[in-house]
Amino acid sequence: MTKKIELYAPAKINLFLHIIGQRDDGYHQLQSVFQLIDWYDTVSLELIEADEIVRPVGADGVNAENDLVVRAARILKKYASYPYGVKIHLEKNIPMGAGLGGGSSDAASVLIGLNHLWGLGLRQSELTHLGLQLGADIPFFLFGQNAFVEGIGEQLNRLDLPEEQFLVIFPGQSVATKDVFRDDTLTRNHAPITISDFLASSWKDPKFGNDLQPVASKICPEVNRALDWIAQQAPDSVKRMTGSGSCVFAAIPKTISAPEVDRMLQKLPSGWVGRLVRGLKQNPAYNSV
Repeated sequence: MTKKIELYAPAKINLFLHIIGQRDDGYHQLQSVFQLIDWYDTVSLELIEADEIVRPVGADGVNAENDLVVRAARILKKYASYPYGVKIHLEKNIPMGAGLGGGSSDAASVLIGLNHLWGLGLRQSELTHLGLQLGADIPFFLFGQNAFVEGIGEQLNRLDLPEEQFLVIFPGQSVATKDVFRDDTLTRNHAPITISDFLASSWKDPKFGNDLQPVASKICPEVNRALDWIAQQAPDSVKRMTGSGSCVFAAIPKTISAPEVDRMLQKLPSGWVGRLVRGLKQNPAYNSV
């Protein structure tokens, strides 16, 4: 039996994000397109005979009890009544509080990996049910493919998106998702669209945007600074914030070479992080099990 496994947990960007309503329970109903990108955390799982979940290495400033990877392992262990445990080593590369879904991706990778490592044989629908209890983005990473996303994040339809490269900028400050959604000025009545509407156009069309961007920019002015920086470096690009921020991104034509982008990134303000990333077709965590 396999006793150890290592998985790459990818980030995502939202090509657009519209809030179309709010449910009676307070959850917001959204429409979005989620694009996987090749910016990864690494999740290592090792079987242990002790009946416990341990995470000796994880994200800076996040204690094990609150870490989504530990919570994911515990909820799966309880659901499956599994008698033994696991040691989780999490190498964080994706910025936190950035709208890239890193924590959700890490948790999804734990569910995918432990389902294999513990020999549970659970269906993806069962993992999704568990994942949704921890976070609205986790079902997408369990789905494993680019998707048109609706509901609170649990309604997913596969999309075959064109292969693009993106410049992603983290402006050194995080944004708390709950603060954005609680803001009274947040748009909550965007007119719904259909998948056909999206496919008939381009995500770069001005009619698509991120309804969370104005609020996140108010909370964290660095968001606008990052958008302005991209506009200066790549003036012809369509730039947008991802998720609830604070990361912003722009599609970069393949005619612009990696060395050219590197020269752009050398001009980043101190404390910012930037990467040229590629869009992915599938969550690579599934290639490891």
